Amino acid sequence: MKVGIIGGGQLARMLALAGYPLGLQFKVYDPTSDACAGQVAPLTIGAFDDGAALCAFAEGLDVVTFDFENLPAASLRILSERVRVAPGPAILEVAQDRLAEKSCAQSLGIPCGDWWEVNEFADLQRLLLERPGDYILKTRRFGYDGKGQVRIGGGRSLDAAAALLQSQSCVLEALVPFEREVSIVATRAHDGQMVFYPLTQNQHVDGVLRVSQAPAAQIEGVRELAETYVKAIADRFDYVGTLAVEFFQVGGRLLFNEIAPRVHNSGHWTIEGAVCSQFENHLRAICGWSLGRGDARFRCVMENYVGDMPPVDSIFASGDGRVHCYGKKPRPGRKVGHMTTLFSLPVTCP
Repeated sequence: MKVGIIGGGQLARMLALAGYPLGLQFKVYDPTSDACAGQVAPLTIGAFDDGAALCAFAEGLDVVTFDFENLPAASLRILSERVRVAPGPAILEVAQDRLAEKSCAQSLGIPCGDWWEVNEFADLQRLLLERPGDYILKTRRFGYDGKGQVRIGGGRSLDAAAALLQSQSCVLEALVPFEREVSIVATRAHDGQMVFYPLTQNQHVDGVLRVSQAPAAQIEGVRELAETYVKAIADRFDYVGTLAVEFFQVGGRLLFNEIAPRVHNSGHWTIEGAVCSQFENHLRAICGWSLGRGDARFRCVMENYVGDMPPVDSIFASGDGRVHCYGKKPRPGRKVGHMTTLFSLPVTCP
């Protein structure tokens, strides 16, 4: 089978590397000539909103998927008239818009922290007068890895918030006094079969994931709750492929944070640590094959390298980790690689 991937970042790269042993062939589409997935698969350069170029790219493909959610959903709809696209455009549209995302979660009975739609700076000022406190103002669209968001409260200036609201509408989120950030990765097949990976505990710095630990320490009922919520989302969209949902854990409750309709950074540990990785299971799902097991084979700690990749020999000298270099040029705030350290089961994460 021939698989096309829209977006040529590290997720596309890891999808291709997981798929070659399965006998799959790949092509990648990205606007940049140095997209790192182009090092492992033929790369077509084109704009994400160029429908004609995307349709030409799709010629001869059996299925198209994507590694990046800030794509025009209209482009995927055009593609879906010519080739099977999985996941479908509907969940992409929701995941691209924080207002739609939170509204969708709440409609499915998934609780969120307090939040408000904010369209103008005057709206923000009025809310802050009525409800003093600590908040994060986030753009409705095109924000990821800490981009498009501003911390509010504690005497901070509102200048950055005013500038953000000049660019687009926003969502104001009350800061949640969470005990930990967790995510669940799952894969859903065409027939509704689902495989759930263990709950993962995550640490972010400046909005960028730095460390994931899996399986996360068990708190009674929390993993089951996460599975119920991710299944509700996947079933709502008749989802096909791997997806992740991030939560804030407060006691025995999970508060929705966001959906990622694709393979996810917090699931990188599954490459070495699970029976079947999130990448292989995504490919199995979109190709119409049976899914593999998501059980953990090891306890894992995955650490992202952000900005610059340390010399590999120094990484090996400091520990027995499995290193993944993405082949990207160094840049502040950019994920350039990760390392996964494996420990014997059954030992719970701290």
